[in-house]
Amino acid sequence: MSVPVQSSTVFLTALMLIGLMFFIRASVKDRIQVLSFTSEQTEPALANQLQRYFTQRAYHVINTGDEKDQITFEGIVRPSVFLAAFLVMLAIVGTLCLSLILVMSVPSLSRIAFLPVIFSPLAGFFYWQKAKRPEKVVLKLEAASNALPNSQSLLTVIAHRDELLALQRALPLKPAE
Repeated sequence: MSVPVQSSTVFLTALMLIGLMFFIRASVKDRIQVLSFTSEQTEPALANQLQRYFTQRAYHVINTGDEKDQITFEGIVRPSVFLAAFLVMLAIVGTLCLSLILVMSVPSLSRIAFLPVIFSPLAGFFYWQKAKRPEKVVLKLEAASNALPNSQSLLTVIAHRDELLALQRALPLKPAE
């Protein structure tokens, strides 16, 4: 293997491993968003429906808020088995690539070059430990103003991106404009 090809392959593999590390770290990052919705339901009816919805999803009320009509729910986020397995698979592929580059670059390391592969399951372990955490959902209900036609309630939600998507699918809420 020529020197320019070998050095560029080592460089690209190093970049791939750096990207892999950042990807694994980002898998447990909080992705909190704030969204506003409108509803044709009255405030009390929507509040009851939201209470039932979050109770079914294993959340519990931890605070009714300092502000009027603000409720904070808390629940434990369960890690995804699929994502843990996917991260382990990516780590295995990445460390195998590193091992192959090491074998081609330094043939004397061929006996220990594949040693990094045994550390691949640590990616899944890292994800599993960090992803299981308490998560808060903050709801603020307001009566809709005259500027919002055909709606009776305005709901502002501060929650994880995935929780907001599930809420939109489960309840008849329209994004506020």
